[in-house]
Amino acid sequence: MEQTNPTPVPAWPASAAVVGAGTMGLGIAESLATAGVPVRLAEETAELGRAARERLLARVRGHVAAGLLPPEALDRAGAVEAADAATAARGVDLVIEAVPERLDLKRDVLAAVAAAAPPEAVVATNTSSFPIDDLAAAVARPERFLGTHWFNPPEWTPGVEVIPGAATDPRIVDRVVAFLAAIGKRPAVVRSGPGFVANRIQNALFLEAVACVEEGLASPREVDEIVRGTFGFRLPFFGPFQIADMAGLDVYADVLATLERGLGDPFRVPALLRSLVEGGRIGTKSGAGFYAYTAEEREQLLGERDRRYAALAALLAGLPPITPPPEGEGR
Repeated sequence: MEQTNPTPVPAWPASAAVVGAGTMGLGIAESLATAGVPVRLAEETAELGRAARERLLARVRGHVAAGLLPPEALDRAGAVEAADAATAARGVDLVIEAVPERLDLKRDVLAAVAAAAPPEAVVATNTSSFPIDDLAAAVARPERFLGTHWFNPPEWTPGVEVIPGAATDPRIVDRVVAFLAAIGKRPAVVRSGPGFVANRIQNALFLEAVACVEEGLASPREVDEIVRGTFGFRLPFFGPFQIADMAGLDVYADVLATLERGLGDPFRVPALLRSLVEGGRIGTKSGAGFYAYTAEEREQLLGERDRRYAALAALLAGLPPITPPPEGEGR
């Protein structure tokens, strides 16, 4: 597999600490370290921090051996320092808390690292569900505090939700967004709410997938195959709104009406969609939907869609299939 060159070292932060070395913390630390950011990887004690550092190095060695990272990445990861949670934040520009998703634990850790970090240091939480303001109360100078919700596996998944709190300084948001983009991530700023955006949508999908199995429409294996080969095939390139624009919002409204008759209120046509359709904004074919398109932009979009789908189809055809294990007893 072709190796990926190291990302140029960003100007900020000059150093960072990742507190919590589970799956997410290790992946975040790997992302920062292989981008050239000096990192302290912290656990509750210095001994646990040293063990976490060894796990990180083993992880990077495996990625280098598999051709996923260039050899230089191991040198960068080798510069990671082990630390305990109480001292990791001293003197760094950025602290990312990545301890388990327990409100009391996160508050305690955030209070400790905010007290230890320099006053100008940015403090971020990798919470996947807690409202940011519920955590901000634990942070001294909450104007420097925000959420950065990474996704598993964080070293490869490009998306990161950036979630300001009520007190967050907008300049801090801009700085963090610029940094994430500089190390190859694709940050998006969202407001704080239950599950933010990605987990809300992802879990809505999961609930319907489970319902399809429970109702006997398909097995888990068949549902996974359907998702991979249909709308999931499109999602690396386009989000739900642009996919809907290309398909036709009038089509979506008609399909939802059928689903509502069969499955009830959760599939009611949303007021926003109904308003667009009634106003003649039905997507690319009308020149406007959720987005507006000139005739030239429409043709460019549809042509690029076809090129990307064809390229992905060719890539998938050349990869060995991933055969899932036997289904369990949950049906």
